[in-house]
Amino acid sequence: MSGAAVRTAGASVASSPSAKVGQRAAPARQENDLYRLARRAGIAVHWTDAYDQPQVVQEDALRAILAALGLPCDTPGDCRDSLAQLDRQQAVGYLPPLLTGVQHQPLTLPMHSRLHGLSCRVELENGARLMLLISSDLNRPPTLPPIDVPGYHRLLVAGHILTLAIAPARCYTIADTLAERGKGRGWALAGQVYGLRSESLNPARKIYGDGGIGHFGALAALAHSAAEYGAAALAMSPLHAMFAADPGRSSPYSPSSRLFLNPYLIDPAGILGEEAQAQVLVEGGSEMIAAHERLQQASLIDWPRAGAHRLTLLRRLYALFRTEQAGQAAQQAAFAAFVAEGGAALRAHALYEAYSQHLADQGAVGYCDWRQWGPAGLHPDTPEMRAFASEHAGEIDFHLFLQWQAARQLGQAQQCARAAGMPIGLIADLAVGADNGGSQAWSHQAEIAAGLTVGAPPDRLAPQGQNWGLGAFSPLALRRTGYQGYLAMLRACFAQGGGVRIDHVLGLNRLWLVPQGRDADAGAYVSYPQQDLLRLIALESWRHRAVVIGEDLGTVPPGFDQALDTAGVAGIRVLWFQRDKTGFLPPADWSDQAIAVTTTHDLPTVAGWWSGADIAWRDRLGQLDEGVAAAQEQRSQDRRQLWHSLVEQGWASGPLPELTQAVVEEVSEERHPATLEDCAIAVDAALEMVAATPSPLAVVPVEDILGLTQQPNLPGLTDPHPNWRRRLPADTPQLFAAYPARARLERLRRVRGCGPKET
Repeated sequence: MSGAAVRTAGASVASSPSAKVGQRAAPARQENDLYRLARRAGIAVHWTDAYDQPQVVQEDALRAILAALGLPCDTPGDCRDSLAQLDRQQAVGYLPPLLTGVQHQPLTLPMHSRLHGLSCRVELENGARLMLLISSDLNRPPTLPPIDVPGYHRLLVAGHILTLAIAPARCYTIADTLAERGKGRGWALAGQVYGLRSESLNPARKIYGDGGIGHFGALAALAHSAAEYGAAALAMSPLHAMFAADPGRSSPYSPSSRLFLNPYLIDPAGILGEEAQAQVLVEGGSEMIAAHERLQQASLIDWPRAGAHRLTLLRRLYALFRTEQAGQAAQQAAFAAFVAEGGAALRAHALYEAYSQHLADQGAVGYCDWRQWGPAGLHPDTPEMRAFASEHAGEIDFHLFLQWQAARQLGQAQQCARAAGMPIGLIADLAVGADNGGSQAWSHQAEIAAGLTVGAPPDRLAPQGQNWGLGAFSPLALRRTGYQGYLAMLRACFAQGGGVRIDHVLGLNRLWLVPQGRDADAGAYVSYPQQDLLRLIALESWRHRAVVIGEDLGTVPPGFDQALDTAGVAGIRVLWFQRDKTGFLPPADWSDQAIAVTTTHDLPTVAGWWSGADIAWRDRLGQLDEGVAAAQEQRSQDRRQLWHSLVEQGWASGPLPELTQAVVEEVSEERHPATLEDCAIAVDAALEMVAATPSPLAVVPVEDILGLTQQPNLPGLTDPHPNWRRRLPADTPQLFAAYPARARLERLRRVRGCGPKET
């Protein structure tokens, strides 16, 4: 989620008691068919804002949201027809295609199924069969006896055949994986993959560096470096597929598809070797080599140019693979097997990439938005799309090749992390949504709430609300389709490593959905099948033996924290928000169920917070309503409170260090990220404080290890702030060569109980 938020409890948030666009103070009124339909569809017509004021969603917003959920409601007759549609899902004898249950616990069937007293057969996925008797008490919902084997089983009863997803009671946890290595607590490094550097112009190895974008090869090297200091995991920025035809769209939290990987992160030298990369650069001529070197040396990623350059390299390497490497039977067979396993979904994604590039080459408008492709591009199976796929088979094969290489290199990075001693390895990041015009929405239209985008209601930090421009699954379609698209997405993300961080995990309970083209405050909360989703996450977590972390910043619904704890999903506690009325909480008062972090990609680094670098940026961009003097004074008070807590807990000593006030960063592709020496003491102490918490995993971003002042993303702001463009100041193998960085890594190792670094 590229929008920072404090953890708060309550139903929802708004900026003031006054009415907003799409919202108004709630009068007493009789429920009509529209409101009844909205309630049945899971829309919170009535809700309470941050000032404890009742609000009500206006009828035009309700109609737009309901229509996007497939429930027409323009007229009273439409409302009645849509209510009848929902009634059919509660009709006697109706069963959904998938039901979830918990291992060793009775499984409750829908009351309206009227299956009381019937015998049934359950075919376990391991091949065994169970003959079971459904409970016969007509005053209670029918229940199946406990099923002891987790997995996806088939239930056959009264002519119905459906899937039973039987999940363990909780996810595979951080404690589980650490205990297997005899460890009680661990620590993890967090890094933005695109910002990593590797092999800057090393002619001795006939390799010209990464060409301006980090890649999976550098990721593997970073994992190895972190593991040397006892790190249990490496948390990554999202690796989802972006838009190959538009490399300028760089936010990893606004992907085209969460089912596939970002080909811009492929290491060109990792495909056919360093010699092959050198060969294609030489064949490209001096101009291509000069561009490669220029992009390599820049401190900020030039996404349009660097992305196009990376794709050109990959095309040339693909051509080598299909010509000079054509005799490598094992590699060709591995590629064919990958494509076969990916099936129709993989081919649809490759078709999307090829067709959008075709339109871009023609200068068409909306080339990366299938909604602007007309009838020919309405879905992947139109006659026109099938003809295009036949005529452009080579281009589609290229994009299939990219996905194969991305998956292969990411798998190698995870193997490297585990081989280096990490109990968890890589932790993937699952974005809250994907672009409504992208590949995932195109090929899974039946499951996406078309015409709605995810955001957040107005609050004190964002008085107009937030609209992240991302599409979401329809909760009604999830149930109707047996969660097929959701499961495919989960499996794709779990396959990336040893853990998954779920962005905006509050979306398992509800999402603030906004009609396309409307302001954020014209949205409404829509509920999601939390119990089913948590059970499916738990089942997939154990099948992949991967831990689950939920980013739970924001307005937390009542009871949601407890639901996450019960499900084994670790929440997130951020240093800046761990306070009470008297100051910052001591480490002992932090949660032992959530991970502990110094900061996130959307928040200031420790050095940035301490120096006020974020305030300087917001002042420059006119984002400080209270004025820069008031913001600096508040930060000064916060700094004194944090220092007092650090001294009180023994992580620092002496008076508050003098500070040189941060100045606005000079954004330049030639200037490398800077550190501030007078922030070093605060950075050291803050890292030790977070490491001392009872959290099972303390997570520290690379920027804090290096003492950098600038954060990867400043939410809600774009140019001139270089969101998602910052590169780290040194090649990955030398990233921690300086003494301050090594000392911080050693402290993390020591405080988390990992012992001294081996020499």
